[in-house]
This record gives sequence, structure tokens and C-alpha cells, in this order.
Amino acid sequence: MELVSFLIDFILHVDAHLETFVRNYGTWVYALLFLIVFVETGVVVMPFLPGDSLLFVVGALCGLGLMSLPIAMAVLVVAAILGDQCNYSIGRYFGPKVFQWEDSRFFNKKAFDQAHAFYERYGGVTIILARFMPFIRTFAPFVAGVAEMSRTKFTAYNVAGALIWVLGICTAGYFLGGLPWVKANLDKIIWAMIFIPGLIAIYGAWKAKRQAERDAAAAATP
Repeated sequence: MELVSFLIDFILHVDAHLETFVRNYGTWVYALLFLIVFVETGVVVMPFLPGDSLLFVVGALCGLGLMSLPIAMAVLVVAAILGDQCNYSIGRYFGPKVFQWEDSRFFNKKAFDQAHAFYERYGGVTIILARFMPFIRTFAPFVAGVAEMSRTKFTAYNVAGALIWVLGICTAGYFLGGLPWVKANLDKIIWAMIFIPGLIAIYGAWKAKRQAERDAAAAATP
């Protein structure tokens, strides 16, 4: 329970924890960032780790001169790419039998189904769009592997998505993180970055699932 409480506190107060880590351990923060992003994107059972909010805070800390923006971006991009490649490979290994798995403490069936519905509608572009969607971000490469998307095609989408995601959000944090209003309301911004993309992802997946059901019904009608 203590570990769970710490993770929840870290996710909701990532700004304070990360700044403390930078001040206490210096360049070791880059190893921590690599580990968090790699695990969040590469391990299917870890979709709850901070993603967007972490990148924004990293950009803000770089803007304050506590970290190097080029190094942070490079580390995060590599971690995001390798994480998704690992996740994709796991999906390829297990294959279609994943659709028969039941919900458990290690497998979020609902999030998987949402990612699958999203993938069915948007195809490979899902790998890019999902970068900005908590939970779906973790399952999108896994679904692509299950669906046996070609590794070359997946890698192209993966690299593009990682670059857009990391560079975009870190840059926003770099330029906006030092503004007085942003600094005063950073905790609220982190909450918004956690929940708003999640709600958008749920709505998008629901809409994609409804469309897939309508298409299936139309195809079955003689």
C-alpha cells in the first residue's frame, strides 16, 4: 500500500518530486526519466505512470536552468521509441489470443478494447495520436503488434509520434512553465493534463467502437 500511495502522490505532484530529485541527484534525473517513460510506454501493465505531465514539468525545469533541454529531449525520445518497440514486440509475441484474455490486475481489458477500436478506425495513425492519450498510449503499440502491422511501418509511426510528443510538450513546458500564472497553478495543470486527454481518449474509442459496430451490422445485412 505504501508503494501505491507513493506512486499516486508522485503522479499528482510530479513537479515537486522531480525538482527535488534534480537538486539532490543532478544528472541521474535523466536515467530516472528514461526509466519512467520506457516503462510507461513499453510495459503493458504500467499505463498509470505520468506521461504528458512529466514532459511538461521537464520542459519547465529546463526553462529554469535546472536541466538541459536538448539532453532531456534526446533521452525522452529514445525512451519513448524503445518503449513502444518493446510493447509492439510483446503484442506480436502473444498475437490474436489476447482478445480472449479477461480483465485482471495486470491487464486492463477495457483500455485494450478502447485502443483496439481506435486502431480499427484510424489504423497506423493511432500510434501517433495515442501518444497524447493516457492508457491508450500504452495499449496502441501492443494492439499494433497483435494486429501484425509490419515492423517497418510501425517503426516509422513510432519515431514520428515520439518526436512530436516529446518535442511538443517539452517545448510548451519550457516556454510556459516559467510564467507566473502557470507556476501558481501547475498542480491544476497537471490534473488537467492527466484527466482531459483521458476523457478525450475514452470518447474517441467509444465513437470508434460504435462506428465499427454499425459497419459490422451493415455488412451483415443482406
